[in-house]
Amino acid sequence: MNYQVLARKWRPSNFTEVVGQDHVVKSLINALQHDRLHHAYLFTGTRGVGKTTIARILAKAINCENLREFNPCGECNVCRALDEGRFMDLIEVDAASRTKVEDTRDLLDNAQYAPNAGRYKVYLIDEVHMLSGHSFNALLKTLEEPPPHVKFLLATTDSQKIPVTVLSRCLQFNLKRLLPGQIFTQMQGILKQEQIEAEPLALQLLARAADGSMRDGLSLLDQAIVHGAGKVTADDVSAMLGTVAQRPVEDILNALADADAQAILNKIDEIANIQPDFSSVLQQILQLLHRVALAQQVPNAIEHEFDKAMITALSQRLTVEDVQLYYQIGLLGQKDLDIAPDSRMGFEMVMLRMLAFRPVTAEPKILPSHQQSLPSSKPTQETTIKVEQPIPPLCVAEKVSQQVSSQTNDNHSWKDIIEIMGLESLTKELANNCVLQQIDNETCTLLLDASHQQLLTASREKKLLQALQNYRGAPIKLVIKIEQAGILTPAVQSAQDKETRQQAAVDAINSDVNILALKEHFDARIMPGTIEPV
Repeated sequence: MNYQVLARKWRPSNFTEVVGQDHVVKSLINALQHDRLHHAYLFTGTRGVGKTTIARILAKAINCENLREFNPCGECNVCRALDEGRFMDLIEVDAASRTKVEDTRDLLDNAQYAPNAGRYKVYLIDEVHMLSGHSFNALLKTLEEPPPHVKFLLATTDSQKIPVTVLSRCLQFNLKRLLPGQIFTQMQGILKQEQIEAEPLALQLLARAADGSMRDGLSLLDQAIVHGAGKVTADDVSAMLGTVAQRPVEDILNALADADAQAILNKIDEIANIQPDFSSVLQQILQLLHRVALAQQVPNAIEHEFDKAMITALSQRLTVEDVQLYYQIGLLGQKDLDIAPDSRMGFEMVMLRMLAFRPVTAEPKILPSHQQSLPSSKPTQETTIKVEQPIPPLCVAEKVSQQVSSQTNDNHSWKDIIEIMGLESLTKELANNCVLQQIDNETCTLLLDASHQQLLTASREKKLLQALQNYRGAPIKLVIKIEQAGILTPAVQSAQDKETRQQAAVDAINSDVNILALKEHFDARIMPGTIEPV
């Protein structure tokens, strides 16, 4: 009956044993080394990351009689008394149970007296944000100007609730959430010391379920050891956590990469026999897709992942677009599991939806009238629907323009001349809204409609003249007349051509057999603005 849980038994007793908080440990060791100890420290962070543990180690270090490389020795009278909870100069208070101002005043009444055995009297206040406003006011004066023999160590999971007047008087350290790989490594070391057999996959599941908290991870490990009767196996951990192992999730994503619907359904059947909680399976798929997306965009982001090889392999098999599409479909599909006839059916439809809506590159395949199934598709880099259409023939206006410009002894239309000259910005806009009346080695005459007269400025006319002289290779003059032309300008021609090609693309998509089948079977709709002619 004297069993001690792993989270307490393997609690760090010095700075060297602390995991994942190197930035805090380094600062505290340097403060001890250079004798620059602050009178008040505030440790913040989520539950189970080491706030109270580091505070206790610091309390031990500043009172230790024989520091070893600025780490508490663990052997002197102070260290032993502190480890056994009988060190009178460490006053540890849970603020959640002592929130009244009277409690705070009683606590600080003895602050003026010298310590009994150590060099400093240390006040360790856990969950300090739970103190009332009056309690903070009572603490404020002592916290600002404490006696030289007093140190305050405060810990909280919610620093937002602490008054800024208190925050400004403390040296604040933000503790990080631990990575799954760090928790996994710590579990492996503990089980090796405890001589308990464990499967790596089981520890990976526990490390992921710990959600950044070492204490939560060790508590789950304790539970897994009991559940497995002294052994930690992946099957037992999956049953205990109500999740499936990582392998089925990986197999599903590989089947998605192969567009193999049969393999997906077979894997779903296997999962149903082990664990029917498909909501949890979908969450695992989303988590894995998130890490795959990180690996594709920022490979260094998964350096500390214990399943780095698997994530890298999936990131190479799945395209960037597919990963984003699968994640969005899975995210939106979570609500379908609750309203589907049963969760398995909802999960299967989410997986089939991922297959059905993958982008395609192949030419549309016309389905026979008797077929109800949709053709399989291949991944592509384009998610916008595009249809190749032949460019419409030149309109009559452009032919007229070509005839007018034939006086130049070449075959270039005014539109071609503008492109050859390489005009930019508003100068090109001015040229596009003009019609070429006549051009030779002496003069170029352009007609500009009065509705675009605001485009004509001295600087733009000068740039256009310079471009024309470079094009003709002669110092010609430029004359721009403000009058209505009888033919269309290049700007109007381009707008008409674009509109014609766009309408042709829309008509081709709306009449496509595959698109019609998607609308009929999946109630699909074409997103406005996604159709572009190629």
